Amino acid sequence: MSTEGGITFPDLDSWQAMRRYLIEHADDIRRDASLLETLGLQSKTKHLIDFGPAALSRLEARALKDFDIRRQLEMTARANFDAQSQTHGLVLSLMEARNHSDLARRLNEEVRHRFGLVAATIALEDTGAVPLGWKTLDYGGVDYIIGETGLSLLGPDGVCRVLFDDDVKRVKSAAVLRIALWREGRPGLVAFGSNDFDGFSPDMGAELVAFVARVVERVADRWPVLS
Repeated sequence: MSTEGGITFPDLDSWQAMRRYLIEHADDIRRDASLLETLGLQSKTKHLIDFGPAALSRLEARALKDFDIRRQLEMTARANFDAQSQTHGLVLSLMEARNHSDLARRLNEEVRHRFGLVAATIALEDTGAVPLGWKTLDYGGVDYIIGETGLSLLGPDGVCRVLFDDDVKRVKSAAVLRIALWREGRPGLVAFGSNDFDGFSPDMGAELVAFVARVVERVADRWPVLS
């Protein structure tokens, strides 16, 4: 036994003896602020927040959640940027088309290469000549496919053989956009097919594909349709 400051210290020759001693003098330890600070402990009082294991675990979980949200936002922003960059490249290629057939060919090849889609097609109602390489729709075919007032149709309902021919076997979802060509406003469609059921869905924004459809309209207006 030894004595210091009026406190008698036993011979602590084992951890169990040390533990029993600490428990017996718990009040003295709690009142020793410098000891608690040295040991990295926090006293529980009504004026202080307890940053014990449970609280630290909650803080860590929140930090991880915030990191995941930030990471998802960064990934979404990067994906949007990549999509816009690829769309710009696609548009530049379409603007270099030499005729209607070349326009359809470029559209199909570019979306396959840049976006991994199955196919892209341009379709026109047969109220007049239809350019080589474009799909031919019966009169009223645009309204039948997309609806009388519809401007776009995204999802599995846009998948039809008349737009994709034999590729329709691999197309699981599609984006179909209404177009109007030349001065008479001949009705037509631009269609994009994906092999993913979620590639195009009704709740998805159509801004980028609609932009490409408008470009197709403008470029196609360069040349008359040869009968």
